[in-house]
Amino acid sequence: MTRIGLISDTHGYLDQRVFDLFEACDEIWHAGDIGTLQVTDALADFKPLRAVYGNIDGHKIRAAHPEHQRFVCESVSVWMTHIGGYPGRYAPPVREAIRQNPPRLFICGHSHILKVMPDKKLGLIHMNPGAAGKHGFHKVRTLLRFTVDGEQLKDLEAIELGKRG
Repeated sequence: MTRIGLISDTHGYLDQRVFDLFEACDEIWHAGDIGTLQVTDALADFKPLRAVYGNIDGHKIRAAHPEHQRFVCESVSVWMTHIGGYPGRYAPPVREAIRQNPPRLFICGHSHILKVMPDKKLGLIHMNPGAAGKHGFHKVRTLLRFTVDGEQLKDLEAIELGKRG
């Protein structure tokens, strides 16, 4: 069983409550628009970290983190990227690849909208943790926690960090 803390769109701001909220997590995954390496450095010093860069991230972050991560957690294939779209409206850069080789779990950020939904056609779960930072149009900062247990995704929690401002 692997407990995951999922965060995105920090834009250089890391709410210190994340450390308490992710204390019981085994890994932290950051779905892009990190903002500064201090964010991912702090997370990586706390727990094992997987991260992808987003469209606002500069060359230093892009050198440290890839655009896409495809990996297996327990028995679940995962694809994490920043700009991915969502079921029925995948972004052009991933559209063909996700149809050809769909993961079990597809994670992206970018929209600043917390969303978890199935893609019944491709047999996957889409997750977007929303935005945990203070920049953007979102009104409430959010993140997700969940468990990967063998082939199952369970114990999903959507967490509000408070208002953006």
